[in-house]
Amino acid sequence: MWRAALHRASVLAIGLHRAWRRSLQVRVVTITLVASSLLVGGFAYMVATQSSNILLDKAETDVRRRLQSGRDSAAEQMSIHAHPRDPQLQATFQRTVLSLAGGDPDEVGGMVVALTASQYPNIDTETSPRVDARHMISGELARSVAAGNQAHQIRTGDLGEGRAKYLVYGSPVPTKFGQVELYYFAPLTIQDQAASQIRTTVLVTGFALVILLGLLSALVTRMVVRPVRVAARTAQRLSAGLLDQRMAVSGEDDLALLAASFNRMATNLQRQIVRLEEMSRLQRRFTSDVSHELRTPLTTVRMAADLIFSEREEFTPAVARSAELLQAELDRFESLLTDLLEISRFDAGFAVLDSEPTDLVPVVRRTVDRLDSVARRLGVDVEVHVPETPVIAEIDPRRVERILRNLLGNAIEHGEHRPVEVTLGMDDAAVAVTVRDHGVGLKPGEEKLVFNRFWRSDPSRARQTGGSGLGLSISLEDARLHGGWLEAWGAPGDGAQFRLTLPVRAGDRLTSSPLRLVPSDSAARAGAAVDGEPGPAAPLTTGGSR
Repeated sequence: MWRAALHRASVLAIGLHRAWRRSLQVRVVTITLVASSLLVGGFAYMVATQSSNILLDKAETDVRRRLQSGRDSAAEQMSIHAHPRDPQLQATFQRTVLSLAGGDPDEVGGMVVALTASQYPNIDTETSPRVDARHMISGELARSVAAGNQAHQIRTGDLGEGRAKYLVYGSPVPTKFGQVELYYFAPLTIQDQAASQIRTTVLVTGFALVILLGLLSALVTRMVVRPVRVAARTAQRLSAGLLDQRMAVSGEDDLALLAASFNRMATNLQRQIVRLEEMSRLQRRFTSDVSHELRTPLTTVRMAADLIFSEREEFTPAVARSAELLQAELDRFESLLTDLLEISRFDAGFAVLDSEPTDLVPVVRRTVDRLDSVARRLGVDVEVHVPETPVIAEIDPRRVERILRNLLGNAIEHGEHRPVEVTLGMDDAAVAVTVRDHGVGLKPGEEKLVFNRFWRSDPSRARQTGGSGLGLSISLEDARLHGGWLEAWGAPGDGAQFRLTLPVRAGDRLTSSPLRLVPSDSAARAGAAVDGEPGPAAPLTTGGSR
């Protein structure tokens, strides 16, 4: 039962916290209710306290007036006795009390008068009406009156009508034979009832006022928040691509001005987006058309260049060198056209994934073998770390091999003649390949720019080095086509590492990677925030080469 109660309480607390965070109206109404409750509560306390004090002051004034008159009257009646043992003294006590009370000695209720002589044991205390009031006189009050002082206290007790609160006033009465004490017991029942009624009235009125303020604040906040919520929903639809969404404009107030301004902004955004989409469409079409149109002249030039290249030994050294340069540049040009055509397919949405269960171990080794001659020419050792058992995943082998070829080629080119490490890992849901170099590395922020089309880390580098500038962009699109991630990490002077993560089963969603993005041998490892597995490292949409 306790666990169930705690669970319900936690669910309620979470719901309230969520409502507090998400709803401006809830926050405003809650703050209004709390502030008004504190204000009304303080006002009610002040009114109730002041009312009680006023009623008590009035009762004290009345009792003091009666006490002053009663003391003088008692002193006059006691003046006929010169000795405390006068046998008529007790009867005088009775007549005095009855006279001061002004009623039937057996009638209970109202003011109670008591006359006592505490220093004379032979004289009994007389009260009117006949009740035992001794327990209502505290020792402190009795001592103060016996010492000749007028004093009072508020006491609670029973004087014949049940327990009630009484205002007890006492005063000494001088006589010829000594001093006696006169006490008045004024019931405060009427004052308490009046104060209680005042408190109840103030609390009920305050509660109604708080509820009214809450309703008013909710209504006013709703009038303000509702257009804001409409604007938020309209903005969400606009961000989802529904560019024709607009807000309703009613009236001429500030909210209407907000709606009109929002609609103008949406119209301008729609116009700009449509224009940009048209420009992008024309650009993609131009790239695709140019790439296809250049194929025919390139084929002709390629045939002529191959013929010239095959006969270069019969030419002069200068012409032979020119034939070699022509052949090399035609290879670069053909590679660029191939990449542009591939990019245009991705842009047009025509790229298709031909996935099949494939062992990635031979794919990795095959990629390394094909770039072995390039690595040897640049003096770079490529270290391969793959599991001894097959690593099977549903992939498109051609596209994955192209990704690895681009990553490994980049690492060899930028490895500064230092070893390059290729690592293959796998878990139940994903496979991953990391390519690590120990070259110049990447500056902060370049791990995202490195995938931009035609981006280069050093613009001053000659354009003869590197590929077309589209390799990493194509690799990123290939990874996304698999539903995978392609991420980069780097630090200046500490090299770089690229990680390709693909789902084991085509169509599955990735949540983690079996290999770390930040290498364990990196000096920046301690400060990296990639120890846990991120989602896709960044929303990269374009590609390039370092």
